[in-house]
Amino acid sequence: MFKKVLVAEDLDSISIAVVQVLEELQVPVIHHVKYCDEGLLKVKKALADKEPYDLLITDLSFKSDHRKVDLTSGDELIEAINKVQPKLKKIVFSIEDKSYRIKNLFNELGINAYVTKGRNSIAELRNAIESTFNNEEKILSSDLSFNFNDKSLIEIESYDISILKLLSQGYILESISREFKDSSITPNGTSSIEKRINKLKIYFKANNNVHLIAIAKDFGLV
Repeated sequence: MFKKVLVAEDLDSISIAVVQVLEELQVPVIHHVKYCDEGLLKVKKALADKEPYDLLITDLSFKSDHRKVDLTSGDELIEAINKVQPKLKKIVFSIEDKSYRIKNLFNELGINAYVTKGRNSIAELRNAIESTFNNEEKILSSDLSFNFNDKSLIEIESYDISILKLLSQGYILESISREFKDSSITPNGTSSIEKRINKLKIYFKANNNVHLIAIAKDFGLV
């Protein structure tokens, strides 16, 4: 079984349940953080001390409070950890159930398992931990059912997600162009971005930008 596990969860009731599962599985070292920044620091320190974690269990959503943070979500935490310890095994434990977002976590961020929070989630989490330890791939809790090879959203790229996110925040075409230029994202010309937006509207059968954002939210893209 895993020897050292980090749990990133901001709700005490959930973290207590997760820690209890790990204790039942006789994991000797279990650490818990409520902030993603703190989680990344712990991973870096463990590496520096040559006592790295061998499993991360994280939520996706973390409520903001008075504390200023750089990493605001489990997605960002995983992405940051991948840069310093890419082989760390990762389980996401979240209420999110949108297939696109979950597929993206597996395909883009390399998570090992995904468990949705629900009635049987603790038993599902225990199974996911054991399966991940046994090197099984793409583990899903039983309440999720979709085909990883489904190509219905295969054409959507990170570039499109960036556009959709900015549109959902009220950015107009010129503002998106400026944001992309500042972030060195290409293509960043207004003409190219407008063409991409029109392509997305056709792809999702959206009548206008507002309709497009509504559909994107339904798919969990933004």
